[in-house]
Amino acid sequence: MTLQTPQPPPSALRAVLAALDSETALRQPAAAALRHPTGPLLPAHPLAVHVLEGPRAELSAARRTGWRFLIKDGTEVAAAAEVVQGAEGHTFSHFTAGPYLDSTLRALREAWQLAQSARSRCQPRLLTFPGQYATALWLHSPDGGPGADLLIPLAPAPMGVTAHRAHPAAELLPLLARTPVARAAAAPRPLLLGAPDSAPLASGAL
Repeated sequence: MTLQTPQPPPSALRAVLAALDSETALRQPAAAALRHPTGPLLPAHPLAVHVLEGPRAELSAARRTGWRFLIKDGTEVAAAAEVVQGAEGHTFSHFTAGPYLDSTLRALREAWQLAQSARSRCQPRLLTFPGQYATALWLHSPDGGPGADLLIPLAPAPMGVTAHRAHPAAELLPLLARTPVARAAAAPRPLLLGAPDSAPLASGAL
C-alpha cells in the first residue's frame, strides 16, 4: 500500500499561516502553546477533514468540510489548526489541543507501517463522527473501492472501539452504530475536530 500524502489547496495553507500571524486567533485557549514558541511555527501533516453524520451512513456520504494541519514548534507538535471550505476558498476556523495531536501522529505512523506491506495505494484523511464523538484516520483506497477502506480510530475512542488498530470500514461503522451516545459522550468533546477550543509545508517526515 502506497500512502499518498495529500496536497492541500493553496487557500487552505494561506488561511493557516494568516491565523498563526493573527493576535486575535492566537487568543483562543487551544492556542496557548503557540503564543511563546521556541522557533518558527510550521503547518505540517495536512489532512482533509470529512464528517459522517449518522453512524449508519455509508462512507460515500461523508462530506468534506475543510483541512486540518498540525502546527509544529521545532520538532514538537504544539496544536492543530482547522480551516473550513467556502465558495471563495478556505477560512480559518479554530485551533485545537489535547490528546488528539499525539494520537494523529501515532495513527499516521501506523499508516506508514501498513503501507510497507501492501501494494495498493491509499489516501489518508480525517473522518469525524459527531454523533459518537469519535475521530478516525481514514485510509481511503481509490483503486479498491469502499470495501478496501480502513479506519484507525484516534484515542480517546468511544467505549467498545479499539483505538490505534486498523479496522475495515465495513466492520467499524456497524460497531459505532451500536455504541450508545451517552457512553461515547464521555470522551472530551472540546478536543474533537469541528469544535472550537477543543515557510514551507512540512508534510513528509513524521
